[in-house]
Amino acid sequence: VGGLIGQAHVELAGVEVFVLDEASRIVDMGVIHVGRRILRYLPDKEERQTLMFSATVPNESENRARQLLRDPVRVAVTPVSSTVDTIEQSLYKVDKNNKPKLLREVLRDTALSSVLVFTRTKYGADRVVRDLERAGVRAMAIHGNKSQTARQNALDSFKTGEIRVLVATDIAARGLDINDLACVIN
Repeated sequence: VGGLIGQAHVELAGVEVFVLDEASRIVDMGVIHVGRRILRYLPDKEERQTLMFSATVPNESENRARQLLRDPVRVAVTPVSSTVDTIEQSLYKVDKNNKPKLLREVLRDTALSSVLVFTRTKYGADRVVRDLERAGVRAMAIHGNKSQTARQNALDSFKTGEIRVLVATDIAARGLDINDLACVIN
């Protein structure tokens, strides 16, 4: 950011509205410092409006985001949260060390033709893929460290049935459009 501005490629002094989309993810991922760095080049709070959007905003993210705002107003659209009647939910209480074993056991059900597995971290996604591949289950990961091409190849392989399991961090899976998904595992 500073390099482009310092080289006179970007001029931000006239910005009246600064918009951060997926703001809670930016805060959660620890890149709020990037937002602060950009703000140094923008007009003062009194001269600009800052808008932050996010589908979900945990309390800690909201508190950190408020540091960037002046007299913030929170607007929330709260949809009725319910599970569709045709969706079956299961909960398995298992300690962390047994999660890989449980995942392999669940995937023994061949009726689960396409399975989306969510992990908390990029490293965890790669680890799950390695474990599944060792167990003979075709899987690929998508996350922020993968190139857009690699993510698209993994998604295409999943949609065509070339791989059965797609492992993703929640941020990488935002906006995915997958028809006839048999199972989602968190």
